[in-house]
Amino acid sequence: MNDILTEARTILQTTPLRWTNLAQSLSGRVLNLPPAPGEWSAIDCLQHLVDTEREVFPVRINALRAGQDFAAFDPDSQGTKSNSHRSPVELAAEFAALRANSLLLFDQLTTADLTRQARHQELGLVTLSELVHEWAGHDLMHTVQAERALMQPFIQGCGPWQSYFRDHVVGSEAES
Repeated sequence: MNDILTEARTILQTTPLRWTNLAQSLSGRVLNLPPAPGEWSAIDCLQHLVDTEREVFPVRINALRAGQDFAAFDPDSQGTKSNSHRSPVELAAEFAALRANSLLLFDQLTTADLTRQARHQELGLVTLSELVHEWAGHDLMHTVQAERALMQPFIQGCGPWQSYFRDHVVGSEAES
C-alpha cells in the first residue's frame, strides 16, 4: 500500500460512524446476542474496540515514536468484562470520542515515522508502519466479526435461503 497513512486514516475515521449507526438502529437484544456459545456478540466487539482505543493503540503509537518497548494486550484478562450498565448508543459514543482523540495523535504521524521500531512483548521488533496496518485491519476485523454475529438470527429465520449463507454461519462446518 503506497499511502498507508491516508488509507488507514480513512478506515479509522469511518469505523465510529458504522458503530454509531448500528447502535442507534438495532435493538440491544440483537446487539447483545452472541452468534454461538463462547463467541463475541456485536456489543462485545464494540467494547473491545473501546478497550483497545483506550489502552492499546494510542499507547503503542507513543511508545513507537519514543522507541520504547511495550507490553502485549490480552483482552480476556485486561479487557472490560461487562458493558451491561451502558447502552449500545453510550458505548458507541464513547468509542467515537476516544477515536477522535486517537485521530489527533494519528494525524501527527509522518511517513518518516513509519520506520520507527520498538519491541512488542510477544511479537518482537515491530515498526510503526506495521502497527498502522494492524490498527486498520483490527477495526475491520472486529466490525466484520460483529456484523457476522448480527447476521445469525436473520440467517436462522430465512428458511430455504439458509444455504446461501453457508459460509457465514458461526459454528458451521464451512468454517472448518
